[in-house]
Amino acid sequence: MTDAISSILSQIRAHETRAQGPLGNLAAVDARPSNAIETGQPGRADFQKTLSNAIDGVSKAQNEAGALQHAFEIGDPRADLARVMVAMQQSQVAFKAAVEVRNRLVQAYQDVMNMPV
Repeated sequence: MTDAISSILSQIRAHETRAQGPLGNLAAVDARPSNAIETGQPGRADFQKTLSNAIDGVSKAQNEAGALQHAFEIGDPRADLARVMVAMQQSQVAFKAAVEVRNRLVQAYQDVMNMPV
């Protein structure tokens, strides 16, 4: 089950990378991976930081889609219909992925709590 969660989180990170700014404003990328632990163990993920980054990415995608939708509504020429629709679909997919991760985490927690001691 841990591999499935890791897979979903990596898909969320990949989606977050692709969804960086519908108008082309890309954020600066840190040279160090965002999930590296400061203890010197490369490749080991800091779960809380990874989950927080994923949730922030979903929120950012939703905010950018909303801003792009508003720009389209007021007639901004940089916000054409195709970009608006792609941004809205990206934010919807990101939200659904986050909900699925949450559901799997809750199920894993319930499975652990129901284990006999």
